[in-house]
Amino acid sequence: MRAAELVGRQWLNTGGKELKLQDFRGKVVILDFWTFCCINCLHVIDELRPLEAEFADEVVTVGVHSPKFEHEADPDALKAAVERYAVHHPVLDDPELTTWQNYAVKAWPTLVVLDPEGYVVHVAAGEGHVEALRSVITEVIAEHDAKGTLHRGDGPYVPPPAPETTLRFPGKVIALNNGNLLVSDSANHSLVEFESDGETVVRRIGTGERGREDGTEPTFAEPAGLALLPDDLAAEVGYDVVVADTVNHLLRGLRLADGHVSTLAGTGEQWRDGSDSGPALETPLTSPWDVSWWEPAGGVVIAMAGNHTLGLFDPRTGRVRRFAGTTVEGLRDGAADQAFFAQTSGLADGGDRLWLADSETSALRWVEADGDGFALRTAVGTGLFDFGHADGPAEKALLQHPLGVAVLPDGSVAICDTYNGAIRRYEPDTGEVSTLAADLAEPSGATVVDGELVVVSSAAHRLERPVPPGLAAKLIEGASQQVKRPSTEIASGEVELAVVFTPPPGTKLDERYGPSTRLEITSTPEDLLVEGAGVGTDLTRRLVLAEGVEHGVLHVVAQAASCDDDDQIEHPACRLTRQDWGVPVTISASGPARLPLVMGGLDA
Repeated sequence: MRAAELVGRQWLNTGGKELKLQDFRGKVVILDFWTFCCINCLHVIDELRPLEAEFADEVVTVGVHSPKFEHEADPDALKAAVERYAVHHPVLDDPELTTWQNYAVKAWPTLVVLDPEGYVVHVAAGEGHVEALRSVITEVIAEHDAKGTLHRGDGPYVPPPAPETTLRFPGKVIALNNGNLLVSDSANHSLVEFESDGETVVRRIGTGERGREDGTEPTFAEPAGLALLPDDLAAEVGYDVVVADTVNHLLRGLRLADGHVSTLAGTGEQWRDGSDSGPALETPLTSPWDVSWWEPAGGVVIAMAGNHTLGLFDPRTGRVRRFAGTTVEGLRDGAADQAFFAQTSGLADGGDRLWLADSETSALRWVEADGDGFALRTAVGTGLFDFGHADGPAEKALLQHPLGVAVLPDGSVAICDTYNGAIRRYEPDTGEVSTLAADLAEPSGATVVDGELVVVSSAAHRLERPVPPGLAAKLIEGASQQVKRPSTEIASGEVELAVVFTPPPGTKLDERYGPSTRLEITSTPEDLLVEGAGVGTDLTRRLVLAEGVEHGVLHVVAQAASCDDDDQIEHPACRLTRQDWGVPVTISASGPARLPLVMGGLDA
């Protein structure tokens, strides 16, 4: 299939040059369809780095940014995100999802490989495709090298000017017992301690290089959440602060006395499947975004943004376990082990409640004790596709991708409503939502110091105090918005849903220990599916849709295990490919009766 032209509003990381497909002729091209709110997309950016280095002369990666939220369509916000996440390849700004639709993309992230003559040769949805991509790219390079259609040399990437600020896209802030403030300086891969004014630097902890070294000259990779331990516990375990070292998939411990950093939890590898409970240093984590000591749970709760769960780390025993969630992305309340989360990115200890900002559902939620266990409740937010900026009763209020939360002295909750650039307040007693401050640059974290709210204004690269003492909340009546993603038309009645997966070259589906594939399907609303919901091992499923339902969302989780296809290898390497889709669908009598979702390969 001939590749479609790359159409958008502007190009970034090209020195101002507008690019066309013809400019990439002779190169293998990886199109990375992403949006900067999406944690899986951020994983893929990091996964592609070694491939980009390995095939620097033959391969060009092009990021196609197709926004989910309204804020992500802002060109300045995209420019900031490209710098924040160290995207070192050209990026096409696709605000109207034109190129997204031309390539029939249905999920963030999706990777499309083009050969040097401009033909689509491979498609992969989700993350974890590095080895498959390496195999495909190696084959394409060999074929076109032999044909004489491969052109080696530098690509079109032009780095932007280096910035000069003390902080660069800081993530979170906490108040220390000495009155100082500790900030995670995410894009500078370090922590910074300030005096109480939030401007005078006391010290920087970390060399500023991306890495995972312990000691008194530590390295981090985009650290985010910070949790101060109780004094008696800190004295017992030998560190004072737990750091969510997000891109390293680790928890780190900081001893404030001398700045010494140690690794507490995680292996450095991202959790993909299997057990996520056990000895902390032997159990993988996945993009821990925030952490909070919460006494009712008896440990440090981890906002595991990368797999839509909450984890729990016990500093005394050195063990970690899943605390809440199923790994399905969505919004579902109830018992902790059955709840759905969506990229939880902010936590705050509210005593008997642990408050959380669930970013992808634009929701404020909380966890509380419930009988012998814990339960999840939602204060603000309705699901994955609705957002906006509207105050009033909580059931009608709207947020847009909040990343932080803090408990105010009066017991109300301050929300860092990140993509609205606002600080919102939720009052539990009345169920009302109001706006405390607006016109902030992506507020992502907050803490309270002497009754005053200190906010991380991430895209402004500084701390701010935007809410003067005594300021009354103001009400905003805003419009409801929905995710820009186009709906997929399907037939009414019976539909075949087919997850397309072809094992990468040199591998095969491994059936030695049972089925190598798994497919789970649910829907919103739940009564959308008369038949076809549930878990099975076949990647093709017959669905029967309810009469009278015109719109809904199909939630699809697919996985496949592929192993080296060589019978001479005693212990072949196996890799798990997994992808989650939330597919908005429109049901009509004239719609197609087959819905293909490409997890890896090409749809025949």
